[in-house]
Amino acid sequence: MNYNAKAGDPSKQRAPCLVLGVFATRKLSEAAKSVDKASSGFLTHILKKGDMDGETGQALMLYDLPNTLCERVLLIGCGKQKEYSRAKHNEAVAKAISELTGSHAIEAIFCLPALATSESDLYTQLRDAVIKSSEQSYRFDQCKSDPKAPKRPLKKVTLLVTDRKNLKTAQKAITHGQAIASGISLAKDLGNLPGNICTPSYLANQARQLGRKSPQLKIKILEEKQMEALKMGALLSVSRGSRQPAKLIIMEYKGGEAKSKPVVLVGKGLTFDAGGISIKPSPGMDEMKYDMCGGASVIGTLSACVELKLPINVIGIIPSSENLPDGDANKPGDIVTSMSGQTIEILNTDAEGRLILCDALTYCERFDPAIVIDVATLTGACVVALGSHATGLLSNNDALADEILSAGNSSHDKAWRLPLWDEYQKQLDSNFADMANIGGKGGGTITAACFLSRFAKKHKWAHLDIAGSAWHSGAKKGATGRPVSLLTQLLLKRSKQIS
Repeated sequence: MNYNAKAGDPSKQRAPCLVLGVFATRKLSEAAKSVDKASSGFLTHILKKGDMDGETGQALMLYDLPNTLCERVLLIGCGKQKEYSRAKHNEAVAKAISELTGSHAIEAIFCLPALATSESDLYTQLRDAVIKSSEQSYRFDQCKSDPKAPKRPLKKVTLLVTDRKNLKTAQKAITHGQAIASGISLAKDLGNLPGNICTPSYLANQARQLGRKSPQLKIKILEEKQMEALKMGALLSVSRGSRQPAKLIIMEYKGGEAKSKPVVLVGKGLTFDAGGISIKPSPGMDEMKYDMCGGASVIGTLSACVELKLPINVIGIIPSSENLPDGDANKPGDIVTSMSGQTIEILNTDAEGRLILCDALTYCERFDPAIVIDVATLTGACVVALGSHATGLLSNNDALADEILSAGNSSHDKAWRLPLWDEYQKQLDSNFADMANIGGKGGGTITAACFLSRFAKKHKWAHLDIAGSAWHSGAKKGATGRPVSLLTQLLLKRSKQIS
């Protein structure tokens, strides 16, 4: 879908459809008032008939308004004006896209109400509109033999601002929003693909394809023999049960000064997780194709960097493997040696994500990073603690944690910090190795992060557990593309593209 910005009076616009907001109890928004005045009270007259009250989720399509140039006017309910928030605005955008998709209006001008709170400025509101529009329009039908796409999909959205001095801000919001939306869609596509297609090799090839789009992005793929030479015993122990060879995907984006330390993003790329010998229950196991969503989000974020040509150095590292039961797979009680030299007793083979991540975190040291953020669908305990609304955050650096929390709030891709206290480290004690790979029933998300922290002592490091936020289950099953928005927001701010 194409997006652009325009300044002008809503009542004087010419388009197949003009989208206006109506608040609860039939209160017209400012843009709707302008159109109502031009049409000699036509909107007021229609609303008095009672077909729409302005409640959230309502929509009403009107045709041939007098004294206007648009073929249609779509009224969208925005709820109570005092309660109109960023979330309500995004709901209104989604409803408008839903109503327009498949209609004969393939272009639309959006004049939804401006937020009157400090929660969202013009830039944020317009960027949200682009991202939400893309999310509502997203379809995954790559694996269907006869995909039923809309016959007349919405092709163009114009975001209207009333003052020409805001056009520069509006265009910036659209540019950033499109890049983030594209990165989210890429992450969703990778996540939604089945494990027999999206293998470690497939992920590596997707990274290579992205690398061909920009001379600033260099791709390097380490094969198992190279990882053996680096003594990545933890990572390689996970892939032993699979016929698919493991890959370590390194994506180096050099948009900043040569001597500037990079931001390193490490994404768990477990393309299918059956649990290994500690096999998972069969109900819902199909969703374990989503265990690579951390890696997908890193690829999506690098895609946004490439599209925006961000002036910052970013390195994406994706350890990728499958975790399956096999005669050569890890067994409970096995002890492996990580790249760092630390030994790990594997008490549960289903706690494999931390095994591939720990070697990747050690590999990060060669880049002398400014910060390291790992992203992983790591623990079911995080779903229990936070549900699907917030990503779990744990960090060894307060300033970095605050930076991530701020980026999450600004991007509406929220995270919540959990403690990383030394008291939890004792749960990883092992009688036979330097540490165990699980810490017992209590505080599973925290002990998993404690495990990773032992391989990140040389970094300003944060861990994002996206087990609850990376995908939806049930009737709306599908990848969410999180936390591409959060990560891109952080990079936009670090590169001084936004304040």
